[in-house]
Amino acid sequence: MSGGTQITLFLEMMAAERGASLNTLQAYQRDLVRFADFLKALGLKPERAKPSDIRNYLEDLTAEDLSPRTQARHLSSLKQYFLFLMEEGLRRDNPVAEIDAPKMGQSLPKFLSVADTEKLLETARDVQDKEGLRLHALVEILYATGLRVTELVSLKVSQTQRDPRILTVRGKGNKERLVPLSPTAREALDSYIELRWNFLSASDQKQNQDAGWLFPSRGASGYLTRHRVGQLLKELAIRSGIDPKKISPHILRHAFATHLLENGADLRSVQKMLGHSDISTTQIYTHVLQDRLQRLVLDHHPLSTKV
Repeated sequence: MSGGTQITLFLEMMAAERGASLNTLQAYQRDLVRFADFLKALGLKPERAKPSDIRNYLEDLTAEDLSPRTQARHLSSLKQYFLFLMEEGLRRDNPVAEIDAPKMGQSLPKFLSVADTEKLLETARDVQDKEGLRLHALVEILYATGLRVTELVSLKVSQTQRDPRILTVRGKGNKERLVPLSPTAREALDSYIELRWNFLSASDQKQNQDAGWLFPSRGASGYLTRHRVGQLLKELAIRSGIDPKKISPHILRHAFATHLLENGADLRSVQKMLGHSDISTTQIYTHVLQDRLQRLVLDHHPLSTKV
């Protein structure tokens, strides 16, 4: 049985028995194919890999400047793969068991300043054709709600129609949550929906306009891809005079959370809106709370002012 066949069987198992999402399966596939290609270049097979081969692979990832977090994900993919091989009787041991995960510091999330965010939104408002109105709606919704980009592109029109003040979002683990929608985001969304039919295929245009994906595409998925949204945001950043490296859908999600906390929102509310199941995930933003509390003390404590 070849390594490629084993990877395919592993992915099928993860989908059928573990209920892994499409994004998770694609990440596993990328990691495992990369690992298999690395070993193939050395005349080795994945199913015969030794701990020393795993370490050499991690060194190769380090040489390519991949972050410790990305390396840890690769290691996790390999661990699950070799556990599968053991369960199938193709290996007696897991070579990853002896490998320590790369040390990861507590990195703070990147986020945009309020000024840069406003600049981005202003630039998005400038173009009033169908492409411009769609982009404006995408940016306004991302910043107003903090949605994950996958949650955004997989929205159905019906999820925006129940109440003009909220979006009904289905996130990780198929959990549903309600997210407030600002008046400006609703206005941008309504303007886009009037022209949404331009992005539908001829057959879809004949069907109910209130059905289907909010951001349709003629690609295989039927809706705008995450990759395309990222491209559109970077193009918008360039037009706004902002370094495109500072802009991504995830950075807008961080901006949403950070700006809320800077303006007095509590961590628990932000957790619910972000769709974090555990508040410890949201606590990465506590550096913002600490800065705000420090300013409060300096500005208002009677002993903080030097005489």
